[in-house]
Amino acid sequence: MAERKPIESWLTDMDGVLMHEGIPVPGADAFIKRLRESGKPFLVLTNNSIYTPRDLHARLSRIGLDVPWECIWTSALATAQFLDEQRPGGTAYVIGEAGLTTALHDIGYVLTDHAPSYVVLGETRTYSFEALTKAIRLINEGARFIATNPDETGPSPQGPLPATGSVAALITKATGVEPYFVGKPNPLMMRHALNVIGAHSETSAMIGDRMDTDVLAGLEAGMETFLVLTGLTRPEEIERHPFRPSRVVDSIADLIDLV
Repeated sequence: MAERKPIESWLTDMDGVLMHEGIPVPGADAFIKRLRESGKPFLVLTNNSIYTPRDLHARLSRIGLDVPWECIWTSALATAQFLDEQRPGGTAYVIGEAGLTTALHDIGYVLTDHAPSYVVLGETRTYSFEALTKAIRLINEGARFIATNPDETGPSPQGPLPATGSVAALITKATGVEPYFVGKPNPLMMRHALNVIGAHSETSAMIGDRMDTDVLAGLEAGMETFLVLTGLTRPEEIERHPFRPSRVVDSIADLIDLV
């Protein structure tokens, strides 16, 4: 393998890397502190579209992780940027929470259920049958179908919860229309994130806990990839995939000296 250039910027997933079920991963605070002291650009990425960056900053602060809100990039922000590039000033019927609706309002989108340009599906803890029925009917009438991310489940203290990918599958089954997923593993989200911090893929690294989203997205974006074992992926699962991360480590604490 060709030797890579030194890492000058970092992208890291949040759940499973910096924290697990609301508890900080040992070493995460030291890693963030080292990043901020180094002056190297970085972003914390999440496929979760429920919260705004300011919300996530507050949630991370409460568990001792000092991540500026400007350093948080969500699938909701990536979705809004994609829509702004594709169809500026458009309209959308949205199923989601404040993280998604705020991002769309900020780009000047009008949220409506009257002949919208898009149906945009994000994550919410309260999916309603009425909202899903309306989304299905609007897609059947010609609205384009966008989803923030393909994650089928999300973590919770009680166990896995159905997430955007599972609900998107329900809508697809009812309409025959596949959504365009903006979040990881779509390398589009990674390229948007790199552009936000003015970074280049050949000198950037992605840290994640999932092979099928974090590592795949980083790989397809041309970045160095680190898989941590503090989240969803078990060591025996790595070899099942046709691709590999650049390096597997026990936790983010093992990467502090690389910053």
